[in-house]
Amino acid sequence: MPWLEMWLPPAAGEGAVAAGLFLDGGDAAAHGALLAAMPGCSVPLGARSRRRRGAPPGFLSLTMSVKGGRGFVPGPVGLIAGAEEKGGAEEAEALVPGKKAVEDVAVAEGNVLLLQEKEKEKDARAGAGALNMTKHLWAGAVAAMVSRTVVAPLERLKLEYIVRGEQRNLFELMHAIAKAQGLKGFWKGNFVNILRTAPFKAVNFYAYDTYRKQLLKWSGNEETTNYERFIAGAFAGVTATLMCIPMDTIRTRMVAPGGEALGGVIGVARHMIQTEGFFSLYKGLVPSLISMAPSGAVFYGVYDILKMAYLHSPEGKKRVSMMKQQKQEANALDQLELGTVRTLLYGAIAGCCAEAATYPFEVVRRQLQMQVKATRMNAFATCLKIVDQGGVPALYAGLIPSLLQVLPSASISYFVYELMKIVLKVE
Repeated sequence: MPWLEMWLPPAAGEGAVAAGLFLDGGDAAAHGALLAAMPGCSVPLGARSRRRRGAPPGFLSLTMSVKGGRGFVPGPVGLIAGAEEKGGAEEAEALVPGKKAVEDVAVAEGNVLLLQEKEKEKDARAGAGALNMTKHLWAGAVAAMVSRTVVAPLERLKLEYIVRGEQRNLFELMHAIAKAQGLKGFWKGNFVNILRTAPFKAVNFYAYDTYRKQLLKWSGNEETTNYERFIAGAFAGVTATLMCIPMDTIRTRMVAPGGEALGGVIGVARHMIQTEGFFSLYKGLVPSLISMAPSGAVFYGVYDILKMAYLHSPEGKKRVSMMKQQKQEANALDQLELGTVRTLLYGAIAGCCAEAATYPFEVVRRQLQMQVKATRMNAFATCLKIVDQGGVPALYAGLIPSLLQVLPSASISYFVYELMKIVLKVE
Protein backbone atom coordinates (compact mmCIF):
# COMPACT_ATOMS: atom_id res chain seq x y z
CA MET A 1 0.00 0.00 0.00
CA PRO A 2 1.27 3.56 -0.77
CA TRP A 3 1.17 4.70 2.85
CA LEU A 4 3.25 1.83 4.24
CA GLU A 5 6.89 1.01 3.82
CA MET A 6 8.47 -2.14 5.33
CA TRP A 7 11.84 -2.06 7.08
CA LEU A 8 13.50 -5.34 8.20
CA PRO A 9 16.95 -5.04 9.83
CA PRO A 10 19.05 -8.03 10.95
CA ALA A 11 17.77 -10.23 13.84
CA ALA A 12 17.93 -8.52 17.20
CA GLY A 13 19.11 -11.58 19.06
CA GLU A 14 18.88 -15.35 19.20
CA GLY A 15 15.44 -16.43 18.04
CA ALA A 16 14.31 -12.80 17.57
CA VAL A 17 13.08 -10.89 14.51
CA ALA A 18 12.97 -7.07 14.44
CA ALA A 19 10.81 -5.24 11.94
CA GLY A 20 9.32 -1.82 11.28
CA LEU A 21 6.96 0.20 9.15
CA PHE A 22 7.30 3.76 7.85
CA LEU A 23 3.77 5.14 8.12
CA ASP A 24 2.36 7.69 5.72
CA GLY A 25 0.51 10.45 7.54
CA GLY A 26 -2.44 10.55 5.13
CA ASP A 27 -4.65 7.98 6.85
CA ALA A 28 -4.66 8.18 10.63
CA ALA A 29 -7.66 5.85 11.00
CA ALA A 30 -5.83 3.11 9.14
CA HIS A 31 -2.85 3.62 11.45
CA GLY A 32 -5.16 3.17 14.43
CA ALA A 33 -6.49 -0.10 13.06
CA LEU A 34 -2.95 -1.32 12.42
CA LEU A 35 -1.79 -0.44 15.92
CA ALA A 36 -4.91 -2.06 17.42
CA ALA A 37 -3.83 -5.36 15.89
CA MET A 38 -0.41 -5.12 17.56
CA PRO A 39 -0.48 -6.74 21.07
CA GLY A 40 1.23 -4.51 23.62
CA CYS A 41 1.10 -1.38 21.46
CA SER A 42 0.46 2.04 22.96
CA VAL A 43 0.38 5.43 21.27
CA PRO A 44 3.39 7.56 22.25
CA LEU A 45 3.26 11.23 22.94
CA GLY A 46 4.93 12.01 19.64
CA ALA A 47 1.94 10.57 17.80
CA ARG A 48 -0.47 13.06 19.38
CA SER A 49 0.18 15.73 16.75
CA ARG A 50 -1.42 17.23 13.71
CA ARG A 51 0.13 15.77 10.61
CA ARG A 52 0.48 17.21 7.20
CA ARG A 53 -1.02 14.99 4.57
CA GLY A 54 1.66 12.98 2.86
CA ALA A 55 4.26 13.45 5.62
CA PRO A 56 5.24 10.30 7.46
CA PRO A 57 4.13 10.53 11.09
CA GLY A 58 6.99 8.35 12.25
CA PHE A 59 8.31 4.80 12.34
CA LEU A 60 6.42 1.79 13.78
CA SER A 61 8.90 -0.69 15.29
CA LEU A 62 8.23 -4.19 16.63
CA THR A 63 10.19 -7.22 17.79
CA MET A 64 9.03 -10.85 17.62
CA SER A 65 10.82 -13.85 19.13
CA VAL A 66 10.48 -17.60 18.71
CA LYS A 67 9.96 -19.56 21.96
CA GLY A 68 9.79 -23.35 21.99
CA GLY A 69 7.08 -24.70 19.72
CA ARG A 70 4.70 -21.76 20.21
CA GLY A 71 5.81 -19.87 17.09
CA PHE A 72 6.22 -16.10 17.13
CA VAL A 73 5.70 -14.35 20.44
CA PRO A 74 5.12 -10.59 20.10
CA GLY A 75 7.65 -8.32 21.72
CA PRO A 76 7.52 -4.54 22.33
CA VAL A 77 5.65 -2.53 19.74
CA GLY A 78 6.04 1.25 19.54
CA LEU A 79 5.54 4.26 17.28
CA ILE A 80 8.56 6.49 16.87
CA ALA A 81 7.40 9.95 15.93
CA GLY A 82 8.91 11.90 13.02
CA ALA A 83 10.72 15.15 13.64
CA GLU A 84 7.99 17.15 11.94
CA GLU A 85 5.17 15.81 14.13
CA LYS A 86 5.36 17.74 17.37
CA GLY A 87 2.06 19.70 17.65
CA GLY A 88 -1.71 19.20 17.68
CA ALA A 89 -3.80 16.21 18.71
CA GLU A 90 -6.82 15.79 16.41
CA GLU A 91 -5.42 13.14 14.05
CA ALA A 92 -3.63 11.37 16.90
CA GLU A 93 -6.96 10.83 18.57
CA ALA A 94 -7.90 8.58 15.61
CA LEU A 95 -5.15 6.19 16.74
CA VAL A 96 -6.44 5.92 20.29
CA PRO A 97 -9.67 3.85 19.84
CA GLY A 98 -7.60 0.68 19.39
CA LYS A 99 -5.69 1.21 22.63
CA LYS A 100 -8.36 -0.30 24.91
CA ALA A 101 -8.69 -3.34 22.66
CA VAL A 102 -4.91 -3.75 22.64
CA GLU A 103 -4.76 -3.65 26.43
CA ASP A 104 -7.56 -6.24 26.68
CA VAL A 105 -5.70 -8.51 24.27
CA ALA A 106 -2.50 -8.13 26.31
CA VAL A 107 -4.34 -9.01 29.55
CA ALA A 108 -5.99 -12.02 27.90
CA GLU A 109 -2.64 -13.27 26.59
CA GLY A 110 -1.12 -12.83 30.02
CA ASN A 111 -3.92 -14.86 31.59
CA VAL A 112 -3.47 -17.61 29.00
CA LEU A 113 0.25 -17.81 29.71
CA LEU A 114 -0.44 -17.88 33.47
CA LEU A 115 -2.93 -20.74 33.04
CA GLN A 116 -0.42 -22.62 30.90
CA GLU A 117 2.23 -22.26 33.60
CA LYS A 118 -0.22 -23.46 36.26
CA GLU A 119 -1.14 -26.48 34.13
CA LYS A 120 2.54 -27.32 33.71
CA GLU A 121 3.08 -27.09 37.47
CA LYS A 122 0.00 -29.25 38.08
CA ASP A 123 1.21 -31.87 35.60
CA ALA A 124 4.67 -31.82 37.19
CA ARG A 125 3.19 -32.36 40.66
CA ALA A 126 0.97 -35.17 39.38
CA GLY A 127 3.94 -36.85 37.71
CA ALA A 128 6.06 -36.54 40.85
CA GLY A 129 3.20 -37.95 42.95
CA ALA A 130 2.76 -40.94 40.64
CA LEU A 131 6.51 -41.64 40.68
CA ASN A 132 6.61 -41.41 44.47
CA MET A 133 3.63 -43.77 44.77
CA THR A 134 5.36 -46.28 42.45
CA LYS A 135 8.55 -46.16 44.53
CA HIS A 136 6.50 -46.54 47.70
CA LEU A 137 4.77 -49.64 46.34
CA TRP A 138 8.06 -51.13 45.18
CA ALA A 139 9.54 -50.64 48.66
CA GLY A 140 6.72 -52.72 50.15
CA ALA A 141 6.90 -55.35 47.41
CA VAL A 142 10.64 -55.88 47.80
CA ALA A 143 10.22 -56.13 51.57
CA ALA A 144 7.63 -58.87 51.10
CA MET A 145 9.72 -60.82 48.57
CA VAL A 146 12.81 -60.84 50.79
CA SER A 147 11.03 -61.65 54.03
CA ARG A 148 8.81 -64.38 52.57
CA THR A 149 11.70 -66.14 50.86
CA VAL A 150 13.67 -66.18 54.12
CA VAL A 151 10.81 -67.63 56.16
CA ALA A 152 9.29 -69.90 53.48
CA PRO A 153 10.23 -73.13 55.34
CA LEU A 154 8.39 -71.96 58.47
CA GLU A 155 5.40 -70.92 56.37
CA ARG A 156 5.32 -74.42 54.88
CA LEU A 157 5.33 -76.01 58.32
CA LYS A 158 2.50 -73.73 59.51
CA LEU A 159 0.33 -74.71 56.55
CA GLU A 160 0.96 -78.39 57.20
CA TYR A 161 -0.55 -78.00 60.66
CA ILE A 162 -3.48 -75.81 59.57
CA VAL A 163 -4.39 -77.28 56.18
CA ARG A 164 -3.41 -80.95 56.48
CA GLY A 165 -4.11 -81.33 60.21
CA GLU A 166 -0.59 -82.61 60.91
CA GLN A 167 -0.22 -84.35 64.29
CA ARG A 168 3.53 -85.00 64.41
CA ASN A 169 5.82 -82.70 66.35
CA LEU A 170 7.83 -80.03 64.58
CA PHE A 171 11.09 -81.94 64.22
CA GLU A 172 9.41 -85.11 62.96
CA LEU A 173 7.51 -83.09 60.37
CA MET A 174 10.71 -81.36 59.18
CA HIS A 175 12.42 -84.73 58.81
CA ALA A 176 9.47 -86.13 56.85
CA ILE A 177 9.38 -83.20 54.39
CA ALA A 178 13.14 -83.31 53.84
CA LYS A 179 13.05 -87.07 53.25
CA ALA A 180 10.11 -87.01 50.85
CA GLN A 181 10.78 -83.82 48.85
CA GLY A 182 14.31 -82.80 49.68
CA LEU A 183 15.43 -79.35 50.76
CA LYS A 184 13.38 -77.62 48.05
CA GLY A 185 10.23 -79.07 49.62
CA PHE A 186 10.45 -76.40 52.31
CA TRP A 187 10.06 -73.72 49.60
CA LYS A 188 7.10 -75.44 47.94
CA GLY A 189 4.57 -72.80 46.92
CA ASN A 190 6.96 -69.94 47.71
CA PHE A 191 6.64 -68.41 44.24
CA VAL A 192 2.86 -68.28 44.59
CA ASN A 193 3.30 -66.95 48.09
CA ILE A 194 5.45 -64.12 46.72
CA LEU A 195 2.85 -63.40 44.05
CA ARG A 196 0.36 -63.06 46.88
CA THR A 197 2.38 -61.25 49.53
CA ALA A 198 4.33 -58.83 47.32
CA PRO A 199 1.26 -56.91 46.11
CA PHE A 200 -0.41 -57.40 49.51
CA LYS A 201 2.47 -55.85 51.45
CA ALA A 202 3.00 -53.16 48.82
CA VAL A 203 -0.64 -52.06 49.09
CA ASN A 204 -0.67 -52.56 52.87
CA PHE A 205 2.36 -50.37 53.61
CA TYR A 206 1.33 -47.70 51.12
CA ALA A 207 -2.29 -47.64 52.29
CA TYR A 208 -1.22 -47.29 55.92
CA ASP A 209 1.04 -44.32 55.24
CA THR A 210 -1.63 -42.72 53.05
CA TYR A 211 -4.44 -43.17 55.58
CA ARG A 212 -2.25 -42.03 58.47
CA LYS A 213 -1.21 -38.82 56.67
CA GLN A 214 -4.81 -38.09 55.69
CA LEU A 215 -6.04 -38.57 59.26
CA LEU A 216 -3.25 -36.30 60.49
CA LYS A 217 -4.29 -33.67 57.93
CA TRP A 218 -7.95 -33.85 59.00
CA SER A 219 -7.14 -33.65 62.72
CA GLY A 220 -4.71 -30.76 62.33
CA ASN A 221 -2.37 -32.23 64.97
CA GLU A 222 1.39 -32.06 64.74
CA GLU A 223 1.69 -35.80 65.30
CA THR A 224 -0.54 -38.82 64.65
CA THR A 225 -2.33 -40.07 67.77
CA ASN A 226 -2.38 -43.74 68.76
CA TYR A 227 -6.08 -43.92 67.91
CA GLU A 228 -5.37 -42.61 64.38
CA ARG A 229 -2.55 -45.14 63.95
CA PHE A 230 -4.86 -48.03 64.83
CA ILE A 231 -7.59 -46.74 62.51
CA ALA A 232 -5.13 -46.29 59.63
CA GLY A 233 -3.70 -49.78 60.20
CA ALA A 234 -7.16 -51.37 60.23
CA PHE A 235 -8.20 -49.71 56.97
CA ALA A 236 -4.86 -50.60 55.38
CA GLY A 237 -5.41 -54.27 56.24
CA VAL A 238 -8.92 -54.23 54.80
CA THR A 239 -7.78 -52.50 51.60
CA ALA A 240 -4.95 -54.96 50.96
CA THR A 241 -7.17 -57.97 51.72
CA LEU A 242 -9.86 -56.93 49.26
CA MET A 243 -7.29 -56.57 46.50
CA CYS A 244 -5.17 -59.66 47.12
CA ILE A 245 -7.27 -62.47 48.63
CA PRO A 246 -7.70 -64.44 45.33
CA MET A 247 -3.98 -65.31 45.23
CA ASP A 248 -4.10 -66.38 48.86
CA THR A 249 -7.04 -68.71 48.11
CA ILE A 250 -5.21 -70.25 45.13
CA ARG A 251 -2.07 -70.87 47.17
CA THR A 252 -4.04 -72.52 49.98
CA ARG A 253 -5.76 -74.84 47.49
CA MET A 254 -2.38 -75.72 45.92
CA VAL A 255 -0.90 -77.01 49.17
CA ALA A 256 -4.11 -78.78 50.23
CA PRO A 257 -4.49 -82.55 49.57
CA GLY A 258 -5.02 -83.10 45.83
CA GLY A 259 -3.79 -79.62 44.95
CA GLU A 260 -0.76 -80.95 43.07
CA ALA A 261 -3.01 -82.66 40.51
CA LEU A 262 -4.60 -79.34 39.50
CA GLY A 263 -1.34 -77.90 38.17
CA GLY A 264 0.11 -74.49 38.89
CA VAL A 265 -1.49 -71.15 39.63
CA ILE A 266 -3.40 -70.93 36.36
CA GLY A 267 -4.59 -74.55 36.60
CA VAL A 268 -5.93 -74.11 40.13
CA ALA A 269 -7.61 -70.81 39.27
CA ARG A 270 -9.24 -72.29 36.15
CA HIS A 271 -10.48 -75.34 38.07
CA MET A 272 -11.99 -73.24 40.88
CA ILE A 273 -13.73 -70.85 38.48
CA GLN A 274 -15.12 -73.64 36.29
CA THR A 275 -16.38 -75.83 39.15
CA GLU A 276 -17.33 -73.29 41.82
CA GLY A 277 -17.64 -69.94 40.05
CA PHE A 278 -15.50 -66.81 40.01
CA PHE A 279 -16.35 -65.74 43.55
CA SER A 280 -14.90 -68.98 44.91
CA LEU A 281 -11.57 -67.09 44.70
CA TYR A 282 -12.92 -64.89 47.52
CA LYS A 283 -13.60 -67.74 49.90
CA GLY A 284 -12.99 -66.71 53.48
CA LEU A 285 -13.28 -63.00 52.68
CA VAL A 286 -15.39 -62.20 55.75
CA PRO A 287 -13.06 -63.82 58.33
CA SER A 288 -10.13 -62.39 56.39
CA LEU A 289 -11.51 -58.88 56.73
CA ILE A 290 -12.41 -59.51 60.37
CA SER A 291 -8.87 -60.73 61.07
CA MET A 292 -6.92 -58.25 58.92
CA ALA A 293 -8.58 -55.16 60.39
CA PRO A 294 -7.34 -55.81 63.95
CA SER A 295 -4.15 -57.40 62.65
CA GLY A 296 -3.24 -54.30 60.65
CA ALA A 297 -4.26 -52.05 63.52
CA VAL A 298 -2.07 -53.93 66.01
CA PHE A 299 0.87 -54.41 63.63
CA TYR A 300 1.23 -50.80 62.53
CA GLY A 301 -0.03 -49.31 65.78
CA VAL A 302 2.42 -51.19 68.00
CA TYR A 303 5.36 -50.48 65.68
CA ASP A 304 4.62 -46.77 65.48
CA ILE A 305 4.04 -46.48 69.23
CA LEU A 306 7.42 -48.10 69.93
CA LYS A 307 9.07 -45.97 67.23
CA MET A 308 7.72 -42.65 68.50
CA ALA A 309 8.51 -43.55 72.10
CA TYR A 310 12.15 -44.02 71.12
CA LEU A 311 12.35 -40.90 68.92
CA HIS A 312 10.97 -38.76 71.78
CA SER A 313 13.47 -40.19 74.26
CA PRO A 314 16.78 -38.35 74.90
CA GLU A 315 18.68 -41.08 73.07
CA GLY A 316 16.33 -40.89 70.10
CA LYS A 317 16.54 -37.08 69.90
CA LYS A 318 20.32 -37.31 70.01
CA ARG A 319 20.32 -39.83 67.15
CA VAL A 320 17.99 -37.70 65.01
CA SER A 321 20.21 -34.67 65.60
CA MET A 322 23.32 -36.61 64.55
CA MET A 323 21.54 -37.93 61.45
CA LYS A 324 20.69 -34.39 60.34
CA GLN A 325 24.32 -33.33 60.71
CA GLN A 326 25.70 -36.36 58.82
CA LYS A 327 22.92 -36.74 56.24
CA GLN A 328 25.15 -36.14 53.22
CA GLU A 329 27.81 -38.59 54.40
CA ALA A 330 25.63 -41.30 55.98
CA ASN A 331 24.83 -44.50 54.09
CA ALA A 332 21.34 -46.01 53.89
CA LEU A 333 21.73 -48.08 57.05
CA ASP A 334 22.88 -45.07 59.06
CA GLN A 335 19.85 -43.11 57.86
CA LEU A 336 17.41 -45.52 59.52
CA GLU A 337 15.68 -43.51 62.27
CA LEU A 338 15.65 -46.45 64.68
CA GLY A 339 18.89 -48.02 63.55
CA THR A 340 19.22 -51.59 62.31
CA VAL A 341 18.70 -53.46 65.59
CA ARG A 342 15.69 -51.47 66.79
CA THR A 343 13.99 -51.63 63.39
CA LEU A 344 14.30 -55.43 63.40
CA LEU A 345 13.28 -55.72 67.06
CA TYR A 346 10.25 -53.43 66.90
CA GLY A 347 9.06 -55.10 63.69
CA ALA A 348 9.27 -58.53 65.35
CA ILE A 349 7.34 -57.36 68.43
CA ALA A 350 4.62 -55.76 66.31
CA GLY A 351 4.32 -58.88 64.15
CA CYS A 352 4.02 -61.24 67.11
CA CYS A 353 1.35 -59.08 68.79
CA ALA A 354 -0.70 -58.94 65.58
CA GLU A 355 -0.38 -62.69 64.92
CA ALA A 356 -1.33 -63.77 68.43
CA ALA A 357 -4.33 -61.41 68.51
CA THR A 358 -5.85 -62.64 65.26
CA TYR A 359 -4.63 -66.23 64.82
CA PRO A 360 -8.03 -67.97 65.32
CA PHE A 361 -9.41 -65.98 62.37
CA GLU A 362 -6.49 -67.26 60.30
CA VAL A 363 -7.37 -70.86 61.14
CA VAL A 364 -11.04 -70.38 60.22
CA ARG A 365 -10.11 -68.62 57.00
CA ARG A 366 -7.84 -71.46 55.87
CA GLN A 367 -10.54 -74.03 56.58
CA LEU A 368 -13.08 -72.04 54.56
CA GLN A 369 -10.71 -71.83 51.60
CA MET A 370 -10.36 -75.63 51.49
CA GLN A 371 -14.08 -76.32 51.45
CA VAL A 372 -15.69 -77.49 48.22
CA LYS A 373 -19.08 -76.33 47.00
CA ALA A 374 -20.97 -79.44 48.17
CA THR A 375 -19.88 -79.13 51.82
CA ARG A 376 -19.48 -75.35 52.11
CA MET A 377 -20.33 -73.79 55.48
CA ASN A 378 -20.30 -70.21 56.70
CA ALA A 379 -17.55 -68.82 58.91
CA PHE A 380 -19.43 -69.25 62.19
CA ALA A 381 -20.38 -72.86 61.45
CA THR A 382 -16.79 -73.62 60.43
CA CYS A 383 -15.52 -72.16 63.69
CA LEU A 384 -17.96 -74.30 65.71
CA LYS A 385 -16.90 -77.40 63.79
CA ILE A 386 -13.21 -76.76 64.53
CA VAL A 387 -13.91 -76.29 68.25
CA ASP A 388 -16.16 -79.38 68.30
CA GLN A 389 -13.47 -81.56 66.74
CA GLY A 390 -10.42 -80.29 68.62
CA GLY A 391 -11.57 -77.93 71.32
CA VAL A 392 -10.52 -74.29 71.69
CA PRO A 393 -6.81 -75.19 71.27
CA ALA A 394 -7.67 -76.24 67.72
CA LEU A 395 -8.18 -72.56 66.91
CA TYR A 396 -4.48 -72.07 67.75
CA ALA A 397 -3.16 -75.09 65.83
CA GLY A 398 0.21 -74.23 64.36
CA LEU A 399 0.63 -71.05 66.45
CA ILE A 400 4.19 -71.90 67.53
CA PRO A 401 5.60 -72.36 64.00
CA SER A 402 3.49 -69.39 62.96
CA LEU A 403 5.11 -67.18 65.60
CA LEU A 404 8.52 -68.55 64.67
CA GLN A 405 7.73 -67.52 61.11
CA VAL A 406 6.30 -64.11 62.04
CA LEU A 407 9.28 -63.10 64.18
CA PRO A 408 11.80 -63.01 61.33
CA SER A 409 9.18 -62.21 58.71
CA ALA A 410 7.85 -59.06 60.39
CA SER A 411 11.27 -57.85 61.46
CA ILE A 412 12.86 -58.38 58.03
CA SER A 413 9.79 -56.97 56.30
CA TYR A 414 9.84 -53.69 58.22
CA PHE A 415 13.62 -53.43 58.02
CA VAL A 416 13.74 -53.91 54.24
CA TYR A 417 10.76 -51.59 53.80
CA GLU A 418 12.36 -48.74 55.75
CA LEU A 419 15.67 -49.34 53.97
CA MET A 420 14.10 -49.37 50.50
CA LYS A 421 12.29 -46.10 51.22
CA ILE A 422 15.67 -44.51 51.85
CA VAL A 423 17.34 -46.11 48.83
CA LEU A 424 14.46 -45.20 46.49
CA LYS A 425 14.13 -41.73 48.07
CA VAL A 426 10.45 -42.12 48.88
CA GLU A 427 9.01 -38.83 50.16
